[in-house]
Amino acid sequence: MTQERRIIITETDLERLQRVIEQYSGGRNASLAEMLDLELGRAEVMSSQKVPPDVVTMNSTVVFEDEETGTRQEVTLCYPWDARGDEGRVSVIAPVGSALIGLSVGQSIAWPMPGGRTRKIRIVAVPYQPEAAGHFHL
Repeated sequence: MTQERRIIITETDLERLQRVIEQYSGGRNASLAEMLDLELGRAEVMSSQKVPPDVVTMNSTVVFEDEETGTRQEVTLCYPWDARGDEGRVSVIAPVGSALIGLSVGQSIAWPMPGGRTRKIRIVAVPYQPEAAGHFHL
């Protein structure tokens, strides 16, 4: 699931994501919440004003590549209640969402997916990051 690489989380995102984990820790999404919690536990936490602009934060738009197929996808990483797959809005509690949070452009991760398979993805670009745009209250 995780690899030794640095991930970065803003203080605000960490606080909000801990509430998401609490909310989803019981029930059918408990294992997904646990995976997200493990990732957050290894993150470097910094202020929203200091996070580098190429880091995937909450509400960022990110382009990633499936390293096996070469397929690229652009999504916006969002909270579960804002997720809309048909609009490219992926929940942070979904497997690919948990994999994306905190990564920087150029970083890769192998992440377990439903059905027992593993997907290796690489961050290609972060066209929009709220913090870099000065949008600190999303």
